[in-house]
Amino acid sequence: MKQQITIPEIKKHCTIERVALFGGADVDDQHPLYQEAFKVASYLAYQGKTIVNGGGPGVMQAATLGAESVGGKTVAVTFYPTDMPNYEGRNSENVVDVEVKTGNYIERMFQLFNHADAFICFEGGTGTLSEWSTAWLLAHLYYPNFKPLILYGEFWFEVMRVITDNFLISHGEEKLYKIVRNQAELVEALASFEQELETRCQLPKRSSAV
Repeated sequence: MKQQITIPEIKKHCTIERVALFGGADVDDQHPLYQEAFKVASYLAYQGKTIVNGGGPGVMQAATLGAESVGGKTVAVTFYPTDMPNYEGRNSENVVDVEVKTGNYIERMFQLFNHADAFICFEGGTGTLSEWSTAWLLAHLYYPNFKPLILYGEFWFEVMRVITDNFLISHGEEKLYKIVRNQAELVEALASFEQELETRCQLPKRSSAV
């Protein structure tokens, strides 16, 4: 059943159980970006996280297959356009446990935000740019009940330098995201965000054992 457009929900976020991976659709399984997304999804799924993506090819497919390689759970938020020749669309090889069908691109993006507790943005195109910037905006608007945003890759340091040098970015907005260069730094960033959520919600501290 198709869903109507729903603005991302305002609620208190206390844990990271579902992670959305955003990134380029135009890469195959031989591309380093695809392989890195596969490894990240495998790690997250092994840690018990549900992997959420847009149901397409490239990084989205890598996210699903990475999660499934360790028996993890997967969700795809999709839509089936008839008038968007440059939209990659649904990838039949991206087979997930749960598919959430939506009616248009904006609804799909908003439902991706609703179905995840945190977001990881890899290198991508204009679609990834829209997802990253909207996730950052929502974190700012819903602060302090924001959802963690992780920017994956060395190039993000230069991107964010250009943004902060040329846009009117409010003080404190840089605290809403973390940039990581590799999976080791991703693990640290997630642990930091999860500790922040525990403090925010006054939850009992988790065991430090991995």
